Amino acid sequence: MANLQVVRGDLTNPADVARAVEGVDLVLHLGALVSPRADEHPDLAWRTNVGGMRHLIDAIRARPDPGAVTLVGVGSATETGNRPEPVHWGRVGDPLRVSAFDEYGQTKVAAERLLVDSGLPRWVWLRQTGILHPGVLTVRDPIVTHTPLDGTLEGVSDDDSARLLVAIAAGQAPPQFWGRVWNIGGGPGWRLTNWQFHRAAARALGAGDPSAWFQRNWFSTGNFHGHWFSDSDDLEAVVPFRRDSFEDFLAASVASLPGPARAAGRVPPWLIKHAVMAPLTRRPRGTIHAVRHRDEAAIAAHFGSLEAWRAIGDWSSYVPARPSPTPRLLDHGYDESVPPARWSTPLYRQAAAFRGGSLLDDRARTGDIATPLRWRCAYGHEFPGSPRLVLAAGHWCPECVRRPTQYAAQADRNPFLAQVEHAQGP
Repeated sequence: MANLQVVRGDLTNPADVARAVEGVDLVLHLGALVSPRADEHPDLAWRTNVGGMRHLIDAIRARPDPGAVTLVGVGSATETGNRPEPVHWGRVGDPLRVSAFDEYGQTKVAAERLLVDSGLPRWVWLRQTGILHPGVLTVRDPIVTHTPLDGTLEGVSDDDSARLLVAIAAGQAPPQFWGRVWNIGGGPGWRLTNWQFHRAAARALGAGDPSAWFQRNWFSTGNFHGHWFSDSDDLEAVVPFRRDSFEDFLAASVASLPGPARAAGRVPPWLIKHAVMAPLTRRPRGTIHAVRHRDEAAIAAHFGSLEAWRAIGDWSSYVPARPSPTPRLLDHGYDESVPPARWSTPLYRQAAAFRGGSLLDDRARTGDIATPLRWRCAYGHEFPGSPRLVLAAGHWCPECVRRPTQYAAQADRNPFLAQVEHAQGP
């Protein structure tokens, strides 16, 4: 491509990042270390995902004309963690609650915080849901055992995700698109439970009941991520990008599989179960690996306790969840009918109290949602955050969010978080 210049470098190296953004007017920041590799190398994930964002922000600030550069950051559905029924509908502004051991999700929360309060003139943050691409059906990693059968996810195709970025690069995003956090989702046809996904994939492969491939107690009963978006249509209305259906994804996935894999429906189910799936569960990070090695922290995250795992039962007692298709919105703790241009100190105090904390600044300017204020959480941690970050994007204490095993205790003092935490299983 005559108009393409490739700059090779490392996101953890600020000099490389500065060289890469020199002279550009738009940065689509897609570089990240994602799960499952991020789970294996958490330190590298932090240096790449958070350090990389910091280096990009610094490089743009150092430009003589930072307002001439647009930065598009990409987040993740992992930021809001596990959302079982009845809190399976979510929107931007809901509590950020990352699952245990999910350093990728934690890095995305931290990177989002950096961007939203960066002071850059032109930016946007896109919380990307699970991208369903043809290779999904070939994933052979223990992370597949982390998905609760009744968990929900509103996926999106790889091509539709790319179309969104192409539209942004082509200048099709209107002014109201910028300076916000958005959820990316495929829409109604992509809103499934994980069990519905397994059944659809099995049918596409010509197989019958997918339960013949698994044992029910191989799957975590919590501690993953995903929900349906009550606000994903908002992004589609502003920057249209959806063309693909879930059925399109399945057809493309099956067509891309090698011959033996396409024949999965004709392979004896017990062979797939014992030769392919069972070994995954016993590998490090697999759920059965945790049980066999009596990894109490992992068992608690996936099942609540060893006793709870033993009580899961077999498929004969399994009743698939049927989550309500009607959105149920969480309370964000302030009067949402007040437009941001009229946000002021009383509203901020209301939001802080709903989070079990307080606003420490008493000179907030009405309508200034971008300037960081000082807040205190229920545990006495003090931290900065703009009203846009706290009220609109759902952030709160950056120290508390780093402690997933303490979320239940935090919820006792934080009604905002309690809406989600008290709906959790194990």
